[in-house]
Amino acid sequence: MKTIWDSKRIRYIDMRMLLILFLLMLTSLLVISSYSQEVGGSYAFFTPIVKQQIQWYLLGGGLFLFLAGFDYNKIREWTWILYLLMLVALVGLFFTPAIQHVHRWYRIPFIGVSVQPSEYAKLIVVISLSWFLERRARQAGQFSTVCLAGLIVFIPFVLILKQPDLGTALVLLPMTLVMFYFGNVHPKTTRLATWCACSALVFLALKFSGTIPHEEFRPLALKVMKEYQYERLDPNLPHQRAAANAIAYGGITGMGFGKSEFTAMGWLPAPYTDSVFPAFGEEFGLLGLSVMLGLFYGLIYLSFQVVAVAKDQFGKLLAAGISVYLTMHILINIGMMIGLLPITGVPLVLVTYGGSSILSTMTALGVLQSIYCRRYMF
Repeated sequence: MKTIWDSKRIRYIDMRMLLILFLLMLTSLLVISSYSQEVGGSYAFFTPIVKQQIQWYLLGGGLFLFLAGFDYNKIREWTWILYLLMLVALVGLFFTPAIQHVHRWYRIPFIGVSVQPSEYAKLIVVISLSWFLERRARQAGQFSTVCLAGLIVFIPFVLILKQPDLGTALVLLPMTLVMFYFGNVHPKTTRLATWCACSALVFLALKFSGTIPHEEFRPLALKVMKEYQYERLDPNLPHQRAAANAIAYGGITGMGFGKSEFTAMGWLPAPYTDSVFPAFGEEFGLLGLSVMLGLFYGLIYLSFQVVAVAKDQFGKLLAAGISVYLTMHILINIGMMIGLLPITGVPLVLVTYGGSSILSTMTALGVLQSIYCRRYMF
């Protein structure tokens, strides 16, 4: 008889994945420690923020191991409960006081912790789409499947966009397209949407590389968007210039751990949250960034490997959605920091400081390992 949680399955966890997770976490702690030192105080690696990040990692690690032993097939039974809870949580944000002028977080009293529902919404959308596309497998080619699946994504997309949180909302789109591909959903519509998405990415890359001049394109752009929206596409915003400067200061080998000058002086905003990539680059240079990129490549490769070994359609769709979710976070965050994409506040998975991002990512990776650990089940 199958059980919901089986400790014996944990022995089949991909140890390569564990090594990559540990190294990425260590990278995060190095950056946080370097840029969270008290001004004028004595050096201490374990600053209060580092200790808090370690606590999130420990809690995330527990979730990861629990979900690796958990039978992912049981998630089917809770899909719509999770989806409805997600919608309630996203709508409820608009009835709470704004934090930093946006409605993204619930602040939990007494313990001083903030929870960001949109981080967990991405995984719940993946679960909901996987459940729906598996049930509609025989009608996958019908246009009604596209419409209904699109509605599943569209509702949370609008709610997240209204917070406003453009970066998180945009992550939902490539996740949906890839899941449509693996679910064989109306191939013509999927191809058309993919071409549109790729065209938008090419446009952004040309815009931020300077190939399309910002001011010359303004008259045409203002016909379809507002002034403040177009200004977010300016490749010369102070934050992006600061990120480019931080990476440039790092050179090949970097300035050394704790020896940053540009970022340490406060010229680079959010050095251990949104800007963790250039902050790390200033201290460890191109060589350090190459190691980080290698770790992310390994994480993406091993994630998509789960798609190949999944034993059922639900597991395959779930693994594909989670893999793209991780990939897009990495690509968008790094793209923002190297001046190819607008800055939208998308965290760099496992490296950016923050509890919601860590817990949602470790939850997603735990589900991924649950699929991997059951690759030999029949």
